[in-house]
Amino acid sequence: MVRTLNMIRTLNMIRTLNMIRTMKKTIGALVSAFAVVSGAALAAGGGDAVLKHEHWHFTGPFGSFDKEAVQRGYQVYRTVCAGCHSMDQLAFRNLGQKGGPFYLERCPEGVPETVDCSNPNDNPYVKQIASEFPITDGPDDFGDMFQRPGLPSDGFPTPYPNEQIARLANGGAYPPDLSLITKARPNGADYVYSLLTGYEDTPPSLNVAPGQYYNVSYPGDTSQILKPEYKDADGYVVEGFELPKGGVFAMPKPLADGVVDYEQEDIPETVDQYSKDVTEFLMWAAEPKLEARKRLGVMSLGYLIILTGILYWSTREIWSKAK
Repeated sequence: MVRTLNMIRTLNMIRTLNMIRTMKKTIGALVSAFAVVSGAALAAGGGDAVLKHEHWHFTGPFGSFDKEAVQRGYQVYRTVCAGCHSMDQLAFRNLGQKGGPFYLERCPEGVPETVDCSNPNDNPYVKQIASEFPITDGPDDFGDMFQRPGLPSDGFPTPYPNEQIARLANGGAYPPDLSLITKARPNGADYVYSLLTGYEDTPPSLNVAPGQYYNVSYPGDTSQILKPEYKDADGYVVEGFELPKGGVFAMPKPLADGVVDYEQEDIPETVDQYSKDVTEFLMWAAEPKLEARKRLGVMSLGYLIILTGILYWSTREIWSKAK
């Protein structure tokens, strides 16, 4: 009996040692593969892009959205971006909710006092914005679909009826939905701003295909489109040559100076300003409750600090009398 138990223990120890050796080999192989892939990516220049870091109003524990900037950003989206990009997660009423760019605590002049403009469905600005979009509805009593002006309860309409038509209209590329674009990309706000302002003339060393556009802030791999004279016999980049930063993709430069007419005369109508404003709008669209969440966080921290002080004082008071 004792001999049998010893044999079982020995077998278990052998199995454990084999498992440990196998795990070490697997981890070593993964680390080696990661090092090779990372080294190849760095040697090729993949992902090497210029990222601009801008000061945003909404950063930091006390940050909040610039309401006027978000309003201008919506104007840029409506004028330029809405022709290709959808915002499936956003409804018109969101624009008039508390924290939204068109929220109203009280109605403007000319609106009856019986109307509650804090309700997004009765907000005159939201109703006007929604009515500018034709919405396909139906079927009617005859079984036909029809067009009607948008309502605050409607979602933002998509520019294309389906993905196939969207790709056909954009040379095979599918424009991404912008509802959560600032959360779906690393350094979201800086990424969007850098991308919109990162269009430059194509470097002479690159061979860009028709329908593709060079951008210094797009995370690509320019070694794949390098002209042959900048490569050696083995297809590698010649020694001493610095690869251009950025990459190429299918979206042409969407903004130009003066393309959007702002009502405020003191706001410059430039690509840089348009990019900042639409980035602020897209950040709000991705996190419409950001300000309320930060206020709650600050209140919670304040409560915890006060509670900690009370507990510390009460503990000292109680145990100071103990012998």
